[in-house]
Amino acid sequence: MSKFIEHDVQRPSSLYRTSSAAASFASTSPTSNGKKKGVDIYEADEQGVSPTDSRYSRLNCPLLLFAITAAISSINYGWVIGSINIPALVIEECADGPVAWTNGFPSCIPMSSTLWGLVVGLTPLGAWAGSMFSGIAADKFGRKHMLMYNNAFFVSGAIIASTSTSVAQLSVGRFVSGIGCGVAANVVSTYCSEVSTIRSRGFLGGFQQLMILVGVFLSQVVSIGLSKAPLWRVLFSISAAIAIVQTLLLFFIPESPKYLASTNQIDKAEAVLVRLRKDMDTALELDDLLTVLEYSRQTDYVPQPTMWQVLAGKTEIDLRHLVFSVLFLMLSQQWAGGKGVMFYSTEILSDSFHLSDEEIKHIPTIAQLLTLGIGAVGLFSVILGMCILDKVGRRTVLMVSSLATAISSALIVIGSKVDIGPVVAAAMYLFNLSFQSGAGFIPYLCASELLPYYALGSISGLATSINCLTLFIVSFIFPILDKAIGPYLFVPFIVTSFVTFLFAVFMMPEARGKSIVKVVDQYKGPIRCVAGPFAKKYSSSN
Repeated sequence: MSKFIEHDVQRPSSLYRTSSAAASFASTSPTSNGKKKGVDIYEADEQGVSPTDSRYSRLNCPLLLFAITAAISSINYGWVIGSINIPALVIEECADGPVAWTNGFPSCIPMSSTLWGLVVGLTPLGAWAGSMFSGIAADKFGRKHMLMYNNAFFVSGAIIASTSTSVAQLSVGRFVSGIGCGVAANVVSTYCSEVSTIRSRGFLGGFQQLMILVGVFLSQVVSIGLSKAPLWRVLFSISAAIAIVQTLLLFFIPESPKYLASTNQIDKAEAVLVRLRKDMDTALELDDLLTVLEYSRQTDYVPQPTMWQVLAGKTEIDLRHLVFSVLFLMLSQQWAGGKGVMFYSTEILSDSFHLSDEEIKHIPTIAQLLTLGIGAVGLFSVILGMCILDKVGRRTVLMVSSLATAISSALIVIGSKVDIGPVVAAAMYLFNLSFQSGAGFIPYLCASELLPYYALGSISGLATSINCLTLFIVSFIFPILDKAIGPYLFVPFIVTSFVTFLFAVFMMPEARGKSIVKVVDQYKGPIRCVAGPFAKKYSSSN
């Protein structure tokens, strides 16, 4: 096998203590040949494994509470991107009345739809900037402490945006909050991944997207009462309060055991595992963790492949198909139109129901109430997708989700063309139900499930960059396209969702119940069809 997958591990006692149970497990492994091999936790056969083995423990209350505390950053992410939706017309078009100054602050900040698209789009642009340094910073300061430090961006951004008197200041506030969103997106997913087990990774893998939608929904609920001038400033400032509360709560959760072990804090890592795996034996899990980390240290002295080598398939194992899958899913996720609905549903529905300026002043409007319902549907959809993901598989969920998203996008176009508001509203509900149940969160799982460790850092960073930059483009051009093509706004999203459906049918790697070793071995090779009648098997002799 590749040196990146199977390895002999020397266990110097100066580095860490190996448990007797782990040593016994390694020595009796059928592949050990008398040597201590790195034990891949995904390769272990659950049959015959002790019921107290923590590696196969299920989600428990302490683990769930710690994940929720870390994911408050994701709730804040959702709050930042969702809070600008319902009060949009009040802020940009002064729908609540002409500009009036109170205590030095204007009641609204009038601007063109193009400028408003830029203000909205600066949040994902900030997220892209945050994603660029979050991984290195989290490795230096730890996952827990990085979440604490990151809250400074949320607090600063909220203060700047809530006190803004100009388009420029509002833009800066949104960008700074976006940096916090980008850091949160990376660090929360890393933390949840590193505290999860095999049986809980499917649920916790979608946990971040679930918490983002919780934030979006909560922001929309509160927006109903805070959309008038100047209360939208209070709406923006709540992000700072969320960040401060989370900072206090973070003192009570443990650091990631993987981070502690990687910094030679072995006793602390063991104590955290015991705390995470209530009433379970953590000896084998700790040994597996230390084995992987020791191998990682050994390969630090071996030149690692560059991003270009991975992209070009010039590594020992050709990863081109797996890399393409990760990048395609992260790109298509934003071009499917989900964030457009999240950012602009109130404006779209106001136009669909032909609300007059006078009707818009009477909050809540029917468009705002329908937007609230769309948020609730999205929340339910992610929970549904998370519950079935490990039962039916990623590929099946993505197929159904993307096809249903394409159909609902077509219904939005039809409803807009015939100018029937209830049809547009119903189609948007179906859209969010379809998109969020699979196509909305599955891309975030792919990098960690499809790529080996030596390619994960560079490719996941590239994928995150593509995702955030695409979101910026979509957020910016969405109102421009709305003005330009009107009822045909969702036509590009129909195309994207249908292409994603075809990808899921013929090219999507299935990672359900498989280790990275098995996934890489099954799907290595050039970009090709891996399922259906056109499937092509790959061998190193090809």
